[in-house]
Amino acid sequence: MANQRAQVVMTDDEIKQFLQDGRTATLATNGPNGFPHQVAMWYGFVDGQLCFETKIKSQKAVNLLRDPKLSISVEAGESYDQLRGVAIDGTARIVYPDGPEYWPAAISVFERYQAPYTEEMKPAVEFMMTKRVVVVVEPHRIRSWDHRKLT
Repeated sequence: MANQRAQVVMTDDEIKQFLQDGRTATLATNGPNGFPHQVAMWYGFVDGQLCFETKIKSQKAVNLLRDPKLSISVEAGESYDQLRGVAIDGTARIVYPDGPEYWPAAISVFERYQAPYTEEMKPAVEFMMTKRVVVVVEPHRIRSWDHRKLT
């Protein structure tokens, strides 16, 4: 049998589309006690890079400020032959409210999960971003799988 791993790898375009279509990511950071800290996250994109917003005092933000290494994944499929996913190992780049990616990331997350952004929505986005930072994922390694390619 040929190498199944090579058969299920997604193309760059398939990865991009899969992440665009995805809804919830699982984020893992390095916790203070040496164990991984995992949480479900909504996410957006800034200039093609996956990003998310979080409260500055959240455990994930505290973890990333101490150690910026992270892993984030998005998965889909209900049975083995339908499993698909993308996992990104990378480094967090924390963006504060004065950073150039801050508001584009906030708007991206808002639009993916709430409604199209308009100037009338600005107060809602500003409220959503109270005491929050943006985390831009700087990828070091991307893994993907699409088991539908085996059938």
